[in-house]
Amino acid sequence: MWQKKIFLFFVIISTVSLLLHQGGHWSWNIKSFHFGCPSVPRGPRVKHTDVVFLKTHKTASSTMQNLLFRFAERHNLTVALPMSTCGHQFCYPRTFTSHFVHPHTLPPNVVTNHMRFNKAELQRLMPNNTTYITIMREPSSMFESLFVYYSQYCQSFKRVTNVSLEAFLDNPWRYYRAEEKDSMYARNTLTFDLGGDKDRPATDIAYAKSFTAQVAKTFSLVMISEYFDESLILLRHLLNWDLEDIVYFKLNMRTESSKQSLNPELSAKIRAWNSVDAHLFDYFNASLWRQLSALGLDCVAREVQLLRHAQEKLMRTCFAGQAPQLRSAAQIKNKDLRPWQPNGKVDIVGYELPSNISVGAWSPPDVCLKLIMPEIQYTKVLLRSQSIRYRKTYQYRAHLSQQAARSVVIRHPQIHRIETIPAGAPVPVTKTTSSPKTTGTQSQTAKQEPH
Repeated sequence: MWQKKIFLFFVIISTVSLLLHQGGHWSWNIKSFHFGCPSVPRGPRVKHTDVVFLKTHKTASSTMQNLLFRFAERHNLTVALPMSTCGHQFCYPRTFTSHFVHPHTLPPNVVTNHMRFNKAELQRLMPNNTTYITIMREPSSMFESLFVYYSQYCQSFKRVTNVSLEAFLDNPWRYYRAEEKDSMYARNTLTFDLGGDKDRPATDIAYAKSFTAQVAKTFSLVMISEYFDESLILLRHLLNWDLEDIVYFKLNMRTESSKQSLNPELSAKIRAWNSVDAHLFDYFNASLWRQLSALGLDCVAREVQLLRHAQEKLMRTCFAGQAPQLRSAAQIKNKDLRPWQPNGKVDIVGYELPSNISVGAWSPPDVCLKLIMPEIQYTKVLLRSQSIRYRKTYQYRAHLSQQAARSVVIRHPQIHRIETIPAGAPVPVTKTTSSPKTTGTQSQTAKQEPH
């Protein structure tokens, strides 16, 4: 018995010593191991790295996209990015096709920029084991945000006198035109983003149910923005990620003054007008809580607490021990950190890093910058870095092709075959008495650009 106690004592001492020498990076993981959910497998885990995140509108999806961008960079993954002619989205609102993907970002591991979902095209583009996730938001608050954000772009909203949400909801058919290019912002936006029919009547319950079932079959996880942290815990377990992989700062936020409070009557009108979206949200909100319950609500709460503690720690590191001050775009000196402003009626705020930040030993030098970088700027940064990597890979392949071109081509009557002759060996000569026309397929040594 005393031998077992001595053995356990030495095991404990060795473990504590190891953890003390590993520093801050280990602190999150060991806490997650001790307090985390019992479903977390012990020992080495393989992270899932092939992910499609359908970025929906006004659902905290920009924050999630930033998280995926940073994960891809840390793990040297390729993110599919749009062609320059598409802007920073995959030619939205057109239905996604692989032709919208920049060739320097192929083949991808991660897809996360705005698109209109096309399952068949994505399956051709991505590996078979790809995990599909998306995010939804309660339809009333989502529609209020859409109305304010796109009031100067969506014709259905621009027609409304004084850009009044109440006036629009009193008689939406007076302002709404289904055939207009920006009409998807004015009705069932979630449904449209998911590839569905935004203009199905509210009475068509069968369509809402069948479309919801189709979405549930495709997506392994549908996050809910109102429960963003809890959704991230499910994501972490689904993909076998570490706690530090899901740390984030909130992005693309409006000031409180640009938000409109909704009474129950307005909320009911919004849900009736966006009936398919409402059906989707109700189903997947319930589904989220079933998954959380299966994981264990107590352990989820503990992991959420660990996540928030890690975020607070990182905020202190990035903002010199102070709480981050949200600033308007005009106040942000670094243009790489200025969020896009949709119109003069809404102010999207961002962050400015202090000049005296000290980055922790576990963090790469630009971790704080990337955590607060807006979508458009980050997309450009990724495209630039991935294009450099693509060109280096192409140059290497071209070099191999040039080496192959130095091989001796030995001609035969029916086929041209390339053989590499060892250094110092005599070159064989094939004698022919005639030059018949070649009918076989001739090998080519010309270099080809990878696709």
